[in-house]
Amino acid sequence: MVAGLSELNDEELIFKIQHENASKYFKILYDRYYLKVLDKCYSFVKNKQVAGELAEDIFSKGFEKIATFKQLSSFSSWLYSITYNHCIDYLRDKKKLHYPSWNSDHELPEIVEEEEISEGVDYDELLILLEKIHPEEKALILMKYKDDLSMKQIGAALRISEDAAKMRLKRAKARVLYLYTQKQQKQN
Repeated sequence: MVAGLSELNDEELIFKIQHENASKYFKILYDRYYLKVLDKCYSFVKNKQVAGELAEDIFSKGFEKIATFKQLSSFSSWLYSITYNHCIDYLRDKKKLHYPSWNSDHELPEIVEEEEISEGVDYDELLILLEKIHPEEKALILMKYKDDLSMKQIGAALRISEDAAKMRLKRAKARVLYLYTQKQQKQN
């Protein structure tokens, strides 16, 4: 590799990829983001081999689509959008998880008043609760609170409107709060 190429920022690398069509620049982005993408994939599928296959597919898609990347968001946000969509599409296909029908089958008894669950919550316990909700709801929560994406970015990533993203995030938070409350009641 040419000295100094790895020091280029994402925007410079993308410019070179789009104008010089050189895969060596994409390799730098691959090396920069592969473990993060792999980690996100694993958080959805809980299988190292499948996560690796999904990550490779995601980078193939990214390489194919990089010519259309307009840099309206950061490369990492764009790549994570592809990652979330690919993982959710995989789970939908594999487990036949269509969100609207899943949501009606798992209706909350009542919409829980929105409150925060911050005091005394064990992070590992929260991760267990996230595994009990729909992958799209989990993605919404992770995108909002872990990756700090805006509702507009989340909507675009999940191919839904910003209003639909807000509504689904509210429902996801209510579901986690409901599950947490249920668990606390069983322990007491």
